[in-house]
Amino acid sequence: MDRRERRDRRQHGHAGRTAVAVGILLGLGAAGATGCSNSRAVADDVKGAGDPVAVLRRAADTLDGAGSSKATTSMEMATGGTRVTIRGKGVYDYRHRLGRLTVVLPEDPAGTAEHQPITELLAPGALFMKNRGAGVPADKWVRVDTATVSDGNLVTGGATDPYTAAEVLRGTRTAVYVGRTEVGGTPVRHYRGTADLADAARGASAANRAPLEAAAKGFATAEVPFDAYLDDQGRIRKLRQRFSFVNGRQKTPVAVASTTLLYGFGAPADVRLPRPQDIYAGRIAEDEH
Repeated sequence: MDRRERRDRRQHGHAGRTAVAVGILLGLGAAGATGCSNSRAVADDVKGAGDPVAVLRRAADTLDGAGSSKATTSMEMATGGTRVTIRGKGVYDYRHRLGRLTVVLPEDPAGTAEHQPITELLAPGALFMKNRGAGVPADKWVRVDTATVSDGNLVTGGATDPYTAAEVLRGTRTAVYVGRTEVGGTPVRHYRGTADLADAARGASAANRAPLEAAAKGFATAEVPFDAYLDDQGRIRKLRQRFSFVNGRQKTPVAVASTTLLYGFGAPADVRLPRPQDIYAGRIAEDEH
């Protein structure tokens, strides 16, 4: 092999190695571009979602514009090593602050139902319950002034009033945007944060101001950790809130996790409150749950 041929081969080898190096750099460049694209998409989504605290504080107002919806509720309580779950289902009229839920209490240890399902009517400043038990005639309603109960009816009825739950978010102090996911097949943005009940009361509608003030004083802590899932219209699709209150009998904190699912926006929600003569005026026996 002469000197010229050896030189040509060396140049070809350098060219081959250069081509491989260029390919790697291009690959890295492409990967880097893809990474930037993904990061940019996430950043754009966060930007599109807006400031989490501001978005959550106006979530109740967004429900006003939605008119009405169907609602499913779940309330889990844990005390003394025992966990029970109370479930509800119904409709809610956000414009008139009226709702109707059928609430099912947990079965007793023997497996038989302790109660017939309780019908609850939610109204500004009041909760009406039928099939309440505790000595109340089956054809009568019990009325509870939500401003007089220590939890502001966030826990009392075994279901959190959907609009009151949304108004708790008016007291959002800290919140982060977690990312996109789905609730019931609907794309949503997931937020996680903490609300303060006293702050919520100050920003709440007139009907919920006193109940939330009562809750701020009555719970073991006014701080409410939450996970909120909002659709692209800013409507709450799922809201999980965690409360802590002191059991009157045991004087120990009880942990309560309330989950509200909202769907079927625009569904008919014709809620009629009881007539005065249908409301029970007698004494209600103290029950055990």
